[in-house]
Amino acid sequence: MYVCNSIHTLPYVYTYLKNMARKTKEDAELTKKNIIIAAREVFLLRGVSRTTMEHIAIQAGVTRGAIYWHFKNKTKVFQAMREQVFLPLIDRMDDTLLVDNNVNPLVRIENFLCGTIHLLNNNVETRQIYEIMMIKCEYVTEFSIVLQEILQTCSGIEEKLRLTYEKAKNQGLLHTAHEPAQLAIDTQLFFIGLLHMWVKDSDGKHFRNRAIKLIKSHMNLLSR
Repeated sequence: MYVCNSIHTLPYVYTYLKNMARKTKEDAELTKKNIIIAAREVFLLRGVSRTTMEHIAIQAGVTRGAIYWHFKNKTKVFQAMREQVFLPLIDRMDDTLLVDNNVNPLVRIENFLCGTIHLLNNNVETRQIYEIMMIKCEYVTEFSIVLQEILQTCSGIEEKLRLTYEKAKNQGLLHTAHEPAQLAIDTQLFFIGLLHMWVKDSDGKHFRNRAIKLIKSHMNLLSR
């Protein structure tokens, strides 16, 4: 009788263990997410170099051991935070620039650049992460690897811009003297500079209120 009851109980035990495993995984993911949020808040306040894992742990309300369970060091925490804006950026760039449709290639580029500015205007989290990456972090010592990753990402963005400008050239939309590869570099450097000034212009009196107009002027200079 005991064996029979045990056999009948097995499915319930299995379901219980499965649910517990799922809950443990969900709790771990929530903890990891909260650590990244806490890191962003502390980086913004103290700057990256002056932030320790202890600062992040206190802000997140967890032990340092909990942080080290998810992240090997502060660099890994920073990289995870950075991915929150860079991965969607690349996805949006692919959707805007590389999807074949009937939209003018130059308009696609303008839409992508303007869309990034709109995102910064409307999303506090994205705005804060850009601020941290651009003016709250020194890319030295262990963070030199992060700089190389950013440069690698920029190379990928440059290539996508080049492909889009190539389509514009094939459609006769560019001045004959313009080469897609050079235009891709020019646009990337223009936009990186604009983003840096946008982030620094916290009161919005110099660049934030003119960013869209500046993008449109940049694109108008390129078209025939």
